[in-house]
Amino acid sequence: MRIACLGGGPAGLYFAISMKLRAPETEVVVFERNRPDDTFGWGVVLSDETLDNLQANDPVSADEIRANFAYWDDIALHHKGQRLVSSGHGFCGIGRKKLLLILQARARELGVDLRFQTEVGAASEYMGDYDLVVASDGLNSKTRLEFKDTFEPDIDLRKCQFVWLGTHQKFDDAFTFIFEKTDKGWLWVHAYQFDADTATFIVECSQDTFDNYGFGEMSQQETIAICEEVFKDHLGGHSLMTNANHIRGSAWLRFPRVLCKRWSHENVVLMGDAAATAHFSIGSGSKLAMESAIALADEVMAAPNLPTAFQSYEDKRRLEVLRLQSAARNSLEWFEDVERYIDLDPVQLNYSMLTRSQRISHENLRERDGGWLQSAEAWFMEQAGAGSNGPARPPMFAPFQLRDMTLTNRVVVSPMAQYKAVDGCPTDWHLIHYGERAKGGAGLVYTEMTCVSAEGRITPGCPGLYAPEHEAAWTRLNHFIHTETEAKTCCQIGHSGRKGSTNLGWEGMDMPLENGNWPLLSASAIPWSEANATPKAMDRADMDQVTAEFVAATQMADRAGFDMIELHAAHGYLISSFISPLSNIRTDEYGGSLDNRMRYPLEVFAAMRAAWPEGKPMSVRISASDWAGDDGVTPEKAVEIAAMFEAAGADIIDVSAGQTSTQAKPVYGRMFQTPFSDRIRNERRIKTMAVGNIYEADHVNSILMAGRADLVCLARPHLADPYWTLHRATELGDRHARWPLPYEAGRDQAWRLADREAQA
Repeated sequence: MRIACLGGGPAGLYFAISMKLRAPETEVVVFERNRPDDTFGWGVVLSDETLDNLQANDPVSADEIRANFAYWDDIALHHKGQRLVSSGHGFCGIGRKKLLLILQARARELGVDLRFQTEVGAASEYMGDYDLVVASDGLNSKTRLEFKDTFEPDIDLRKCQFVWLGTHQKFDDAFTFIFEKTDKGWLWVHAYQFDADTATFIVECSQDTFDNYGFGEMSQQETIAICEEVFKDHLGGHSLMTNANHIRGSAWLRFPRVLCKRWSHENVVLMGDAAATAHFSIGSGSKLAMESAIALADEVMAAPNLPTAFQSYEDKRRLEVLRLQSAARNSLEWFEDVERYIDLDPVQLNYSMLTRSQRISHENLRERDGGWLQSAEAWFMEQAGAGSNGPARPPMFAPFQLRDMTLTNRVVVSPMAQYKAVDGCPTDWHLIHYGERAKGGAGLVYTEMTCVSAEGRITPGCPGLYAPEHEAAWTRLNHFIHTETEAKTCCQIGHSGRKGSTNLGWEGMDMPLENGNWPLLSASAIPWSEANATPKAMDRADMDQVTAEFVAATQMADRAGFDMIELHAAHGYLISSFISPLSNIRTDEYGGSLDNRMRYPLEVFAAMRAAWPEGKPMSVRISASDWAGDDGVTPEKAVEIAAMFEAAGADIIDVSAGQTSTQAKPVYGRMFQTPFSDRIRNERRIKTMAVGNIYEADHVNSILMAGRADLVCLARPHLADPYWTLHRATELGDRHARWPLPYEAGRDQAWRLADREAQA
């Protein structure tokens, strides 16, 4: 077999090495336009896991790489005059030039034909002469461009500007992040040692800061002079250096995130940055390239033909590449929005930075550096008002205060429709359902959406607060919870709007009843779907009537003993239908601009707040995205919506998303709605609750500790396990949660078993 590798970076060289190890008789030629010792960029970061993979593939080059690595275990954050250090992270760095020289020497030793200072053409120039063409031709891949109709690349040029520099200042004890505020904006540094004398020093900033400085019009030396002045306290008198002298003018870049739908075309295959990129903030570009090289070599040797090899290669590598790209996207987005977090306490900022990619969890940090995490947990508990002398507990067990209501912890039983009410009246099902979850240790227990009228119900099985018997049933439920548990209760009050008069959830979600339907109201006369009835567009009389119903329900909720209420302004129900431009096409003062669309929701909220006791808190649930692009509510607009409700007296915003339109195209995933809560909380300093596919204690603790929300709502986990909070406390070794007195014998056994398992 004759193989051509287009590009002599880590991807091309390591694939050449891997193929010669498996098939020494194979002819492998590497074409590279630069000289052997040319390199652009400074250092390369690899993890211990990647080094182990290289060792298994080629011990000779792996040993040489290890011998030239700078190792460090710590990550250091410099911010506001403080240096915070956490350990146990296991990184290693090597100079890019040194890495290339090692790989070049190993390739020559194995008989690879290295052709430097040879202009690399497009793949079509090699396809006829070689059996396999590996396009490892980098970010600006000619091959990817030549066959773009096959590869279908998606290239997203990200927001921040960065310049890749070097310095002889030592950062040999930690991977270092430095944040400095200037009169033109924030600049920050990613710095790490890669040999005894040199460190990578990447300076990054927002586009606004870049424009304020005029970096785009500066020479490299002018840029370096400014960066040396900004970061002089961290450079120890050393200068900054560039090895991009081949570039005229500015050497600043914006990172291109590259995705390709396919990686192969006939006998051509993409590898490394040509196929997929990962942002430098997680240091995985070389990892992706070299591990992909191993995988491709394996498949070429194992498969009967190239098409089969390529398909197997893609099948095996794509998921891992997407995982790394997802982590890299999370990380780069954190840095793109870092000015949102920059005023957090340095302890919380450091935690937020460490967990930004979502690859490092709360308990993973405990394994890495338990002492540091314990100190951070103690800080969180003290900030929460638990005092400085109390035990350091995970953040989910910190108390939380809203007006006169104090929660014993930050775990919330999210609203979950039960469809078990009779004529709007809660039954014994609700008493047991909510009572069990309150006994299970959650700090706050929500009702499902409780409707303000019979016509405001979603289904015939939905509960209400519009009749005396409803109030009596809720009073009984609250009395039990308040007598027997520490939990507080919140009544979520709403009106179904155009999504009403439908089947019970398990009989056809959102589908209209076969008979017995009731009339519907909405902001505009737009049905939820073609199968649903067309609602009446509300007139002033309808608005006044419905507002009065919300007020009456609020007053009932107070008499029934609820500690808190929430206006349901999300998920396409009545109030939500006014907020979203997808369901509100009114031409009067209640439609059009966001201010107009918010007019009626704010009227209802104000009326409820006026009827609700001053000392009791009130929240609002919003859909922070319609998942419909710019046509609907966007996360940016959600910040404005949240701010309007807060200005009207909302104490906390329950941040959900979607369910507002059949046009929605949601992007699901672990904690997939938390970024909306994060944005609202940290852009406007508004208290928030996070919801959406949160199911582990690690999720809850990381969200809280990073300051992405103040409370965390879990739904399905509480359906599966009413005692979720107490069980997670047991697993985490927390022995301070209160169990119901009759259950203490079970508690003691659970604790003993957990302690025994932890010691095993």
